[in-house]
Amino acid sequence: MNLGLNGKTVVITGGAGGLGSAMALAFAKEGAKVAVCDLRGAEQGAEALKEQGFSARGYAFDITDITAVKGAMAQIASDFGTIDVLVNNAGINVGPDERKHVDEFSDVWWERILKVDLDGTYHCTKCALPYMKEGSSVVNISSIVGMIPLRNQCAFAAAKAAVINFTKAVAMEVAPQGVRANVICPGTIGIAITKALWQGNGAMEGLLSHIPMARQGSPEEIANATVFLASDAASYITGAVLPVDGGWTCGGFARNF
Repeated sequence: MNLGLNGKTVVITGGAGGLGSAMALAFAKEGAKVAVCDLRGAEQGAEALKEQGFSARGYAFDITDITAVKGAMAQIASDFGTIDVLVNNAGINVGPDERKHVDEFSDVWWERILKVDLDGTYHCTKCALPYMKEGSSVVNISSIVGMIPLRNQCAFAAAKAAVINFTKAVAMEVAPQGVRANVICPGTIGIAITKALWQGNGAMEGLLSHIPMARQGSPEEIANATVFLASDAASYITGAVLPVDGGWTCGGFARNF
């Protein structure tokens, strides 16, 4: 199947992290030119792709600073000529020690998570769209927690639920210009942050017992879904919410946590 990504410019925020680096490699393998965007490690992420013979550049900026985002998107468009795909992957969540009931939840963490996970997605989308033409695509990364909240993660649940509806709103608005917008909701994925979140006291074993496929997903499985939604193979899909979770949400299992 020809995914139509060869020569396209793909911008990935959080592109140097666990999921982001897998996405960057997956797009690069399809012939895309990759803009690896991250607060830290962007140049190293791009260099790793270039060492494998792929086309990539690194861009370090803070997605919570809309002035910085505007400048970065303009620079990317200037360097590559256009922006064909935007993947809003960057995001944060609280660690195990900060997972608390809503009446004890940190106001600092509330503001920080909403600023990165929601505002950052808005900033990057707003600033990239002027450079996107017919056939372009936005893929936002939410979470199954945005569909069925988990206890003691009120900020993450709120931000990721908002990303879902934000994506649908964008999809409606940009469809007349031939631009698509979709959202992926990963389940539990085998990266460092997931290990930290579910460590100790049999937490991981309990988690896996509620997933029909009885395993964590891999970064590559999220990357593959992202590539699909961004590609010509998904040309009639917009405003879609795609859980990639091993079946976790199909029976409402998340409510048990």
